[in-house]
Amino acid sequence: MQENKILEEILKLPKAKQLYVVEKTMNSIRAAEEKNEMETAAKILQSEYEENEELTIFTQLDFDDFYEAR
Repeated sequence: MQENKILEEILKLPKAKQLYVVEKTMNSIRAAEEKNEMETAAKILQSEYEENEELTIFTQLDFDDFYEAR
């Protein structure tokens, strides 16, 4: 299996580099999971953001010209 080969290669590294590989792998897994959770939450709430009048009230301003006050 490919996983076994990867593990064999990691075990050949010095301990500090093994820990580095494990840490980077765990961080990338966590980041991917957080992104997935955020995307799922956004999809669940999408209709709320689009249809709830309290959340869409300011979209009336979307087409108004905006001038920065100096």
